[in-house]
Amino acid sequence: MYPTVSSVFIILKGNRSTTQQRPPRRNKLHRQPLPHSLTNHSRRNPEAVTQSAHYYAFLPDMIQKLGAQRLIYRAQISNLVKAGLIDQAIHVFDEMTQSNCRVFSIDYNRFIGVLIRHSRFDLVQFYYQQMHPLGFSLTPFTYSRFISGLCEVKNFNLINILLDNMDRPGYLPDIWAFNIYLNLLFHENRIDLALEVFHKMVSKGREPDVVTYTIVIDGLCKAKEFDKAVQAWEHMIENGIKPDNKACAALVVGLCGDGKVDLAYELTVGAMKGKVEFGVLIYNALISGFCRTGRIRRAMAIKSFMKWNGCEPDLVTYNAILNYYCDEVMLDEAEKLVMEMESCGIEPDVYSYNQLLKGLCNSNQLDKAYMFMVKKMEAKGLRDKVSYNTVIEAFCKGGQTRRAYKLFEGMRRRGIELDVVTFTILIKAFLREGSSAIAEKLLNQMRGMNLSPDRILYTTIIDCLCKSREIGTAYGVFLDMVEQGITPDVISYNALINGLCKSSRVSEAMHLYEEMQIRGAHPDEVTFKLLIGGLVQEKKLELACRLWDQMMEKGFTLDKTVSAALIEAIHLQDAANK
Repeated sequence: MYPTVSSVFIILKGNRSTTQQRPPRRNKLHRQPLPHSLTNHSRRNPEAVTQSAHYYAFLPDMIQKLGAQRLIYRAQISNLVKAGLIDQAIHVFDEMTQSNCRVFSIDYNRFIGVLIRHSRFDLVQFYYQQMHPLGFSLTPFTYSRFISGLCEVKNFNLINILLDNMDRPGYLPDIWAFNIYLNLLFHENRIDLALEVFHKMVSKGREPDVVTYTIVIDGLCKAKEFDKAVQAWEHMIENGIKPDNKACAALVVGLCGDGKVDLAYELTVGAMKGKVEFGVLIYNALISGFCRTGRIRRAMAIKSFMKWNGCEPDLVTYNAILNYYCDEVMLDEAEKLVMEMESCGIEPDVYSYNQLLKGLCNSNQLDKAYMFMVKKMEAKGLRDKVSYNTVIEAFCKGGQTRRAYKLFEGMRRRGIELDVVTFTILIKAFLREGSSAIAEKLLNQMRGMNLSPDRILYTTIIDCLCKSREIGTAYGVFLDMVEQGITPDVISYNALINGLCKSSRVSEAMHLYEEMQIRGAHPDEVTFKLLIGGLVQEKKLELACRLWDQMMEKGFTLDKTVSAALIEAIHLQDAANK
């Protein structure tokens, strides 16, 4: 138990009466003469002189007592905080603020700092509002801690109030707090506000550091604002801030992810001249970017350079190149690359083997792909639902639907997780070959496993039903998709529009065309091709021409076959009218 303030003063008073006291020090207050007004007043009222003299004699002792009281409060609060007894500390702080002893700004700053550390933001706000009428202010450091704490709970309104309050005495958040707030704004996709805060802070004199620029560049890249991201990069260089590996990675990874690999490479070369040391993440982004654009030689050149520059390729590096080789069915090169990986001590993972499996399936080596999965991948414990889905889809495309179904059943027995993709592949295959009963059985089985059909599966079923001229059923499936809360995309609409046009129900297709735009699904070239082709078949040429105009306004080009058919139909109509 800590002593109460009153008990401490009883002890102090008792000690003073039982121990020998030193002569009191001469205080400055003792040497000061009485005010002139009081001297004049004393001639008329001697009793007032006596009372004032007693007051001035008692004042130093009172100040000493109140100062000791404040120190005791502070000590109690400190001990309670160290013991983790925050609620008791709050009680003592409240007692302190309501006592006769003087509380200073530092007391509020210290205690608010404690509450911030323990995420008691409701009380922080209470004491913050309490201290303002007393003429107290938080220090810039405490403001910064308060702002960073509020970022954890995403209290944007209070953060803005604090920033406005900091403006009055000319305070600015510390750079670390500024960076935390900026990062939160980008993370919450408040891009415009983030840029506004950034420019406002810079204009007030808060110089951004490399971390600030990294946050801005990364946030802009994730928001697909690549021009602004490059501008931020250039601004950083102009301000004499040397980009580090993280700043460079934020820009390069963002640009490469959006297919802007040439620009990323150009900026990388510029950073290299500034002697920035790159990590494997940057090299991998460039290699992956060049592989996706089909420039394997450039990718391999970067792989060689990174080794020369002291950065060893890792599993991600090899998998990016392996993915390219398998997509292009360059299986000999893929096997050599796997051997190189293993010789470097890098063990291929399930992704690596799934790429090889995909390559075998793409080259129509289905038996070899099946044996590769069963013998090699299962032996290493490196097969998953992606492996099975790859082979099942290859069997279905190769007309081996029964074999695919057998593999599907084996997948269940082995405890491999089934997903919507697995069912979509099989349902699509059985519908195409007319086995609607098996497809329906699979759909019911899927729902029994609490797997809900997604947009792709619904669209697959609609497309297959339309191709089988079961338009009514397809329309029912389409409406069911909407009722399930799944928004059809342009591919879904195109599947149903195609079925309607081929069934000479172009008016319904045009109604669907209007509906899709209301729902926010924008028609593409395929949509216009299907509709104009259907209108030509039904000799609704005026409407077909209007639709062609709309198509060109949207920047699309009509298929040559359809445009030729439309022009020929117009000529025939003109000839018939003459």
